[in-house]
Amino acid sequence: MTDPTPERRTRVIGPLTPGSLRNLADTLRAENAGAILLLLGAVVALAWANSPWAGGYAALSDTVVGPAALHLDLTVAQWATDGLLAIFFFVVGLELKREMVDGQLRRPSTAIVPILAAVGGMAVPALVYTVVNLQAGGSSEGWAIPVATDIAFAVAVLTVFGKRLPTALRAFLLTLAVVDDLLGIVVIAVFYAVGLQIVWLGVSLLTIAVFAVLVRRRTTAWLLVPLAVLAWTFMHMSGVHATIAGVILGFTVPALARSGETVSRAERLEHVWRPVSAGLAVPVFALFAAGVSMSPSALADAVSDPAAQGVALGLVLGKPVGILLATFLLVRLTKATLDPSVRWPDLAAVSVVAGVGFTVSLLIGELSFDAGSPHGENVKAAILLGSLAAAALGGALLTWRTRVQARREVTGGQPSASVR
Repeated sequence: MTDPTPERRTRVIGPLTPGSLRNLADTLRAENAGAILLLLGAVVALAWANSPWAGGYAALSDTVVGPAALHLDLTVAQWATDGLLAIFFFVVGLELKREMVDGQLRRPSTAIVPILAAVGGMAVPALVYTVVNLQAGGSSEGWAIPVATDIAFAVAVLTVFGKRLPTALRAFLLTLAVVDDLLGIVVIAVFYAVGLQIVWLGVSLLTIAVFAVLVRRRTTAWLLVPLAVLAWTFMHMSGVHATIAGVILGFTVPALARSGETVSRAERLEHVWRPVSAGLAVPVFALFAAGVSMSPSALADAVSDPAAQGVALGLVLGKPVGILLATFLLVRLTKATLDPSVRWPDLAAVSVVAGVGFTVSLLIGELSFDAGSPHGENVKAAILLGSLAAAALGGALLTWRTRVQARREVTGGQPSASVR
């Protein structure tokens, strides 16, 4: 039956705002190189940790650097996780702020779609993990590991294998990954605070407030950078994971250009710090986080470990099922519709790509299981293998859909039923 009021129907994936187009272009230009460097760091880590020089890798990772008086006597691996990764989260904070103020997330009618898809893409993997770990030897502590999407890898896979696919579909993945990052940050802040020290948390937030005032006055970086480092230090001392300071700092930066500015302060800082994040912070983190044994016995342990099983299944199966289910229910239960340029198989391919967890999954894995846990190394292996499987399967599906799109263009938008 024809809908009598088609003008009232809203599209699940609609046209982009000018701000979102700029954000999307920036991301697509920058993330490929970052994904390659991230992959390179992981490959070097795996090769080093499985070589005759594995002892040197472990020794370097466990070397303690920093003053104990300030609770900063951290290992090199911890500096990579808590310190350098804060730069990555600062860039994420800037990106989130821009999307909320001048992008897709500023409009409730379009924001609700990627938000619900992201929630579904987090809830189902967590449920899959929990169910798998009801068996003997399971652990409930790692439920949050498979909920994350690595925006750099996901966008890179889409860019390489889905070049002909609609821009609206790419925007959906980018926005979903941004919302996923935000919810992942909330999970880290709420569930992984250890020994919370209210006083130090208050001092950190006060320092961030000073940063917020000065950044709006276009203060020089010579003052802003030390303030950011102090805020990070106090956040670390408070027991809240220090990377949260980076996110909050990013949120304080103005996201709209003001009088006399051609671009906003947030966009300018993102352009400055994204290369540092993609070229240094994330690859070094991967270098020290991805170094797990891939010997036959180690892989056998991972395969038999319920925690590792839950992580792998959550990424490869839970992610796409959650995203598709949430979107399908939204379409069926409301007046929302898919954009005419997007088909369900296209959305399914992108949902599989969202199962590439990597960076944030590795971080949550380290927070969930300490070095002495029997699950720690197994979970890391599962994250690497699960993310690789999601990337490979997603890439294959995107290639198929790209070929379908090419045939559609040749035939004037009317492909045969067998390839729709």
